[in-house]
Amino acid sequence: MSKYFAHSTAVIDDNCQIGEGTKIWHFSHVMSNCTLGEGCNLGQNVVVSPDVVLGKNVKVQNNVSIYTGVICEDDVFLGPSMVFTNVINPRSAVNRRGEYAVTNVRKGASIGANATIVCGNEIGQYALIGAGAVVTKPIKPYALVVGNPSKQIGWVGEYGHRLHFNDQGIAICEESKQEYKLENENVTRIK
Repeated sequence: MSKYFAHSTAVIDDNCQIGEGTKIWHFSHVMSNCTLGEGCNLGQNVVVSPDVVLGKNVKVQNNVSIYTGVICEDDVFLGPSMVFTNVINPRSAVNRRGEYAVTNVRKGASIGANATIVCGNEIGQYALIGAGAVVTKPIKPYALVVGNPSKQIGWVGEYGHRLHFNDQGIAICEESKQEYKLENENVTRIK
């Protein structure tokens, strides 16, 4: 008996590793040689291309295609209809299958609805990409970015709330009470 759930309309190709408690919903397709961690949730009409790796507890909303070259670490959120690319200069008449660029989405990052992530960029841990943003360069950990092209407008903590730093460069999350330090234009969580 399977340790994951797949709706009867879902298609799962050979040689996939799917973690316990993962749910794959209506009309989704998990292609060959994918790795999906424990506790993932793939909404309706999701495509996971060959060799994609999703960590534990990755939430993929409806109408998302995750192309070869994308790696999502644990606790990543991919909003409805957001888009990944995997070739910088696609052409219908030119086969570039061997040129897929790697896109890393680090632990805890969230990508909003209808955002586009241009391939080859890293999304830092716990970064928050606003709805409709177009990411054309690497994003720092804890960064809050919006717009087209995306622009950093602030910082967020691990619970997704905007951080407000005092004169000493310290911010406290309003929900979790976790403390963060802003130093040299980078944010770290104070342990």
